[in-house]
Amino acid sequence: MASSTSTDLKLELITTGEKSGTWGTITNTNLQILEQASSGYLSLAVGGADVALSLATYATSNGKNLYYKLTGTLTANRTVTMPDTAERVFIVEDATARSASNFTLTVKTVSGTGLALPVGSTTVLYSDGTNITGKLQTKGYYTPSATYTTVNGDQVLIDTSGSGINSPVTINLPASPAIGNEIHFIDSGNNLASNNLTIGRNSSNILGAASDLVVSTNTAAFTLVYVNATRGWAYKDNI
Repeated sequence: MASSTSTDLKLELITTGEKSGTWGTITNTNLQILEQASSGYLSLAVGGADVALSLATYATSNGKNLYYKLTGTLTANRTVTMPDTAERVFIVEDATARSASNFTLTVKTVSGTGLALPVGSTTVLYSDGTNITGKLQTKGYYTPSATYTTVNGDQVLIDTSGSGINSPVTINLPASPAIGNEIHFIDSGNNLASNNLTIGRNSSNILGAASDLVVSTNTAAFTLVYVNATRGWAYKDNI
């Protein structure tokens, strides 16, 4: 009987009495794959192009690492894809630069869904072989210099004092929020009374109303959480 292949890491599973004289080589390769899955690190430049990870059979490959650091300045919306079928737990650090862009960075399976990463975040991701979801996340902070559309988990620093955006600014909420999605806002420039922040509702209600939210209080710091279609986005905290 020929060797078989493990589902998730594509290890070579040897049948009793098979592969005479090559057990050592095969076992060493399997151990290298296990080492990569348990502690492997890979830096990936994603600024200029999407990246498709692979799961090679009977060999190490870029889709088997534990930790991925994504780098580069995004020039368009970028996607990192993990092959379908394999169940994986892995960590992704978003170390990309967005500059003044409104570009997104998404990690997903080839055929399923995934997660748009908040700027500067590090996320533990789980692939069930069909879709990818986020399980644990540390979030970074982002200071936009132009109109920006947020993704779930974004922590947005608003500076309209002249060192950031020296004018009123609009920050849009996600277009298709799920219950429990959160966006955090902080006035880092202490200038919202002069140059207001408009939070664009992006088709969802805010505080039960079909209108944008204008923030004109210096030092404002608050979190909006999506609760349901009727209430829409509500304050989770408001300082």
